[in-house]
Amino acid sequence: MADAGRRPLISVHPDELKFTFELEKQSNCDLKVVNNTEQHVAFKVKTTSPKKYFVRPNSCMIRPQDSCPVRVTLQAQHEYPPDMQCKDKFLLQSTIVPPDTDDKELSPDTFNKRGGRLVEECRLGVVYIFPSSPQEKSGEEAFRGSIQSPDDDMSLAVQRMKDERDAAVRQAQLLQKDIDMMKTQRSRRTGRGFSFMSALLVAFIGVMFGFMLAFLYPSGSAE
Repeated sequence: MADAGRRPLISVHPDELKFTFELEKQSNCDLKVVNNTEQHVAFKVKTTSPKKYFVRPNSCMIRPQDSCPVRVTLQAQHEYPPDMQCKDKFLLQSTIVPPDTDDKELSPDTFNKRGGRLVEECRLGVVYIFPSSPQEKSGEEAFRGSIQSPDDDMSLAVQRMKDERDAAVRQAQLLQKDIDMMKTQRSRRTGRGFSFMSALLVAFIGVMFGFMLAFLYPSGSAE
């Protein structure tokens, strides 16, 4: 870390990495690393999840009062993180190097603190955000659906049962209305109190009596 009262060797903008999170899609975050000194400074980027991120360049040398752009790419993810919270961290190490240092092949000992070498460290957090455009808000809806609680599932099941019950009641009311209408029409035609249901009952008894006769006296039986 930088000593109190002295500017750090480098500044990083922004101070946290924000990625627009969409399933099965990559997302980029651009950083700007600024050399705050009048000397040549080298930096290196590390992360706690190297398989998830692609950093270019992951190390570089910056001339005095100059800057270097860094692009960090979040690889395509196949599932949402819990509560959309990310615990990944990035660490930028920086140190003063000679002007003739080859920034494309920094020595493995460049950021080694042994021997009294000054190596500063800057830590950055990671934030996942949903897409802002209305066309892409389906991702947020999908995430909310994926974390639906059991209580929400129970409420939906109860509501579905109530809807089905109400539909059955309405259907029964319509059926009863049709039966009453048919009974009224039948009564008007005959001019008697002979109901439609009575006619159905008589017809049913007649059919059953016919089946009984056929069973008791089958055709072709010996006399």
